[in-house]
Parts: sequence; C-alpha cells; structure tokens
Amino acid sequence: MLKPEPRSVRTLLARCACARIALVEKADPAWQRELEDVTYTLCVVTGTQSVTDAIAAADDILATAERPEIRPATPPAQDTVLAA
Repeated sequence: MLKPEPRSVRTLLARCACARIALVEKADPAWQRELEDVTYTLCVVTGTQSVTDAIAAADDILATAERPEIRPATPPAQDTVLAA
C-alpha cells in the first residue's frame, strides 16, 4: 500500500475537524456533505473502513512522519596518505 503524504493527511484531519465543529454550531447540509466527503477520503487514504480507524491511522502516519530518521553510524573516513 502506498503511504499517504503527511501534509495531505494533516489537511484531511483539519477539514474533518472544521466540518464537525461547524455541524455542532449549525446543522447545515453543506457541512454534512463536507464531513461525509472528507471522512470517505480519509478512510480511502488510510486504507480503513471507519472514521474511528481512519483517525487512528492518520495519527500513526503523522507520528511516524515526525520522528527523525535514524541512520546507522558510519565510521569516519580514514585519511590516506599518497606517496609522492
């Protein structure tokens, strides 16, 4: 499975949060459609089937993206002396 871009996942989570907040403030069909669309997209991107699983997977994706990559230590290059 392809890994989604963390920035895209972050945007989807923000859209989901905005739609949820807007719906709490006022039951607007446009916000309901936005929530349904973004929830579906988040599920597809994360490879899950429920919004709860999608949000958890998105959190994991973002947590993994924030960890610095650990590279194995390489021994310092040895200076070589060229004979003249």
